[in-house]
Amino acid sequence: MKKLENKVAVITGATSGMALATAKLFVKEGAYVFITGRRRKELDEAVKAIGSNVTGVQGDAAKLEDLDRLFETVRAEKGHIDILYASAGLGDFAPFGQVTEESFDRMFDLNVKGTFFTVQKALPLFRDNGSIMMTGSIASIKGMPNLSAYGGSKAALHSFARTWANELKSRGIRANVISPGPIETGVFDGVPKEAKDYFVNQIPLGRIGRPEEIATTALFLASEDSSFITGIELCVDGGMAQV
Repeated sequence: MKKLENKVAVITGATSGMALATAKLFVKEGAYVFITGRRRKELDEAVKAIGSNVTGVQGDAAKLEDLDRLFETVRAEKGHIDILYASAGLGDFAPFGQVTEESFDRMFDLNVKGTFFTVQKALPLFRDNGSIMMTGSIASIKGMPNLSAYGGSKAALHSFARTWANELKSRGIRANVISPGPIETGVFDGVPKEAKDYFVNQIPLGRIGRPEEIATTALFLASEDSSFITGIELCVDGGMAQV
């Protein structure tokens, strides 16, 4: 039997990279998936790439009215949610002394406020014993230069997961964070080889990760395979933040 047979999943920010790979795997494992993205062209392309059992809803996870429209669509089409992967996020890279208020607000509006209200607004549709996941980052625990605001925004997500693990325990809803290390996504487009090699040299497994490796982690946390796991931050980083 497929691991997510007859489940309904919502994945935000799923037009590319790790979240798109996750949406594809969830559908392969039997789920019906709602995905979001800010740009219509990329959203339509993602829906086409997934192929079936998917609805694309255009919207910005930092805007509460867009979240309301997302969950109204889910309510109208399926009536409930079993899995929520709040993956929409962004990062600006700058030394501490050069971080602007605009950049800070943009990251915290999407990464923190957007994630918080994505989960809050999904709760009325959640069936008991569901799974909530969020995309964190090892930047929240590694202390990487030029990532102070970004790392801070991602650190908030583990606090959310720990609190929600207690608040939602009576319903059997689990909340966890997936914190990737360097993953081969668009973030590396145009990055010089020497910069990429620097990351590789920091990773005990000696390579950059693949989006599919985040997807299989998300599948584990979404399925009954992780039924006794809640409140954790699971680093998928080749050991980079661990040793």
